[in-house]
Amino acid sequence: MPLKVKDTISFEDLEKIDVRVGEILEVENVPNSRKLCQLLVDFGDFKRTILCGIQQERENPKELIGKQSLFVVNLKPRSMAGIMSEGIMYDIGYEDGIVPVIAIPEHSVPNGTRLG
Repeated sequence: MPLKVKDTISFEDLEKIDVRVGEILEVENVPNSRKLCQLLVDFGDFKRTILCGIQQERENPKELIGKQSLFVVNLKPRSMAGIMSEGIMYDIGYEDGIVPVIAIPEHSVPNGTRLG
């Protein structure tokens, strides 16, 4: 069965989303959580703590250390398990019920490089 395409958004709505490449420097399991990992991500001019639910999706979440991925950096910060998350990592497949993979650039680019 084909998946329904989400509602149409305007180009102006799309331009509001600040997507940047960041390098994952640290990955730690969040205490008292079976899902969450805490990432420290380098965006060139700044670093952010970003939480993501990858603990059970990967045999070894620390394998992401040193990899670049795409992140939304202007999402309103959100407290999860008592830790403030300052963005979100793009992963591919979760909504489709497959083991997610991270969205990565084709080749290495400077940390902080923007999508678009």
